[in-house]
Amino acid sequence: MARKIQAIRGMNDILPDQSSVWLYLEKTVAEVVKSYGYQQIRFPIVENTDLFKRGVGETTDIVEKEMYTFEDRNGESLTLRPEGTASCVRAADQAGLLFNQTQRLWYMGPMFRYERPQKGRYRQFHQIGVESFGIASADIDAELIILSARLWKKLGLLEHVELQLNTIGLASEREAYKAALVEYLTEFKEQLDEDSQRRLTTNPLRILDSKDEATQAVLQKAPNLEDFIGEESQAHFERLRAILAANGIASVINRRLVRGLDYYGKTVFEWVTTHLGSQATVCAGGRYDGLVEQLGGKATPGVGFAMGVERLVLLLDTLNLIPDEAKFSTDVFVISMGDDAELASFVMAEQLRHAIPNLVVLRHCGGGNFKNQMKKADKSAARFTIILGQDEVEQQVCQVKDMSSGEQQTQPLDSVVEYIRSKL
Repeated sequence: MARKIQAIRGMNDILPDQSSVWLYLEKTVAEVVKSYGYQQIRFPIVENTDLFKRGVGETTDIVEKEMYTFEDRNGESLTLRPEGTASCVRAADQAGLLFNQTQRLWYMGPMFRYERPQKGRYRQFHQIGVESFGIASADIDAELIILSARLWKKLGLLEHVELQLNTIGLASEREAYKAALVEYLTEFKEQLDEDSQRRLTTNPLRILDSKDEATQAVLQKAPNLEDFIGEESQAHFERLRAILAANGIASVINRRLVRGLDYYGKTVFEWVTTHLGSQATVCAGGRYDGLVEQLGGKATPGVGFAMGVERLVLLLDTLNLIPDEAKFSTDVFVISMGDDAELASFVMAEQLRHAIPNLVVLRHCGGGNFKNQMKKADKSAARFTIILGQDEVEQQVCQVKDMSSGEQQTQPLDSVVEYIRSKL
């Protein structure tokens, strides 16, 4: 017997009992972002490797250690997308949607990073991203955060997540701060964890969010980023906070929040939870005014966020917030005995689907005796079972059984649709 082929580690199947929850989440997101005027954009899973090296940053963990990169038959270096913002910028700029325009875009789909798989973190994972281009003022930052808060409220998650905010200023302000931080940390290099020692010469800001206790102890007396933030950046940040406060959005200032990608500047934020262990972040984003130009386009301000679908599904499940309507269920199961009854059952099922939108009608296929068909009807957990046999067809009636009460009634074929409708 041939060896069974298994899924690649960290790349998981989404099975039928899970996919209905994914559909519920995706549908809810689509409704919320549409209400704010955001339109969906779709772009390829595979991109030129340089897109992520230039966009995400060559010294980030993603580019250094986590990308799935390969050469195609023409020797061109290609990469499975590890995140969506760079691809969104590339697609929108290539289509001429950015310069001297404003755009509100969103997307969803799989991303790929070679990481150690664990609960809530996978090598193929799924993100929903929301991006805005062409607006430099803090009101669009606020709109995105308010949008995300509305989504949490609609999902029942708002009281289970916390908004953390920070400003990391302009590029010039960050460079001045990096120099001061590196100078300070170099004296304590041996006390830093291994990743932080490496980042000291590649991406020193990432040291701020190290989880290592010894590193955090060293950072207690490190220079503060806020001391390097200029008036423009600070005014932007204060305006953002004022808009959020006016809309009742509570936030916590986290001065160690810097985000892991090179393109961020000014506003950065995360929504975090205490219900998922170490995988606390469920949504993160910020402003990236220099990214379009960095990728070869004309200077265009941008801001956005991304959320991990797997983590959100896990959070909804952990908190028991998946509504019954989000779970797959069968409304009507149709069974038949005999050729004429089988034909009539097809017509009956189609009439029900046509007359009652979103009704789930499962018609038994494959024949079988009455007892076996009823067993399948029971297993389907349908609310009603419609039974058609030769006698019913001749009399132009059917039997309708309420599966919860066991009550069974004879209904004329021309009125069964209205009968089912009245019972729903």
